[in-house]
Amino acid sequence: MSLRQFQTISQQVFRCFSTRATTSRRILGLGHIELSQSQRQNLKFCTVLLPVSCAAAGGASAPKYSTAAAIDMSANGDYKNAASIYEFTVKDTHGNEVSLDKYKGRVVLVVNIASKCGLTKNNYQKLTELKEKFGERGLTILNFPCNQFNSQMPEADGEAMVCHLRDSKADIGEIFAKVDVNGDNAAPVYKYLKAKQTGTLGSGIKWNFTKFLVNKEGIPINRYAPTTDPMDIAKDIEKIL
Repeated sequence: MSLRQFQTISQQVFRCFSTRATTSRRILGLGHIELSQSQRQNLKFCTVLLPVSCAAAGGASAPKYSTAAAIDMSANGDYKNAASIYEFTVKDTHGNEVSLDKYKGRVVLVVNIASKCGLTKNNYQKLTELKEKFGERGLTILNFPCNQFNSQMPEADGEAMVCHLRDSKADIGEIFAKVDVNGDNAAPVYKYLKAKQTGTLGSGIKWNFTKFLVNKEGIPINRYAPTTDPMDIAKDIEKIL
């Protein structure tokens, strides 16, 4: 498929409806187009989504989400020699490019999230509590949806992801595009995090909700297992705020 053909197809939109609200509202989005590995390497992207509003349950009380955070879609580069996460350029859930240097001076917690995992409910709740406790004091949580572990994050990027989190009452911070965290196609920012903070049984991410704590200089200083309760990280966050 040529780039022109891909762009033409990606401009086609479909209609979907929210069944959770009293009155359904129409939402415009874009379909997902499957590309081969070589095509993905050439194009550097495979999904384009339009930012639109979501008719979610809870009305005005539903949590709001920023799309400022993003997932790294650039070439691998020399990630091991990167000085900090600030050297990575990323894309948000709606396809907007963002440099992670926008988080300079803030403590960052990086998490690979999933919607169908046994750890999901507790992590969504406790990450929300962390954001409420430390957000105004300088903590930003960067959430990377990942479908690599038993396909436990089936939601598509963009509006479907935002609606899922709103329905789950998970006000957990910045929401990224879906990404691989292991293997050759892992996002470069994740390759960097794993190189700087290896796990007890190797650098690979073991499961959903692995957490990396990054200081105000953009340096990963700690890594936590999927089973670590987010609130158990509070004392480490407090020390570096």
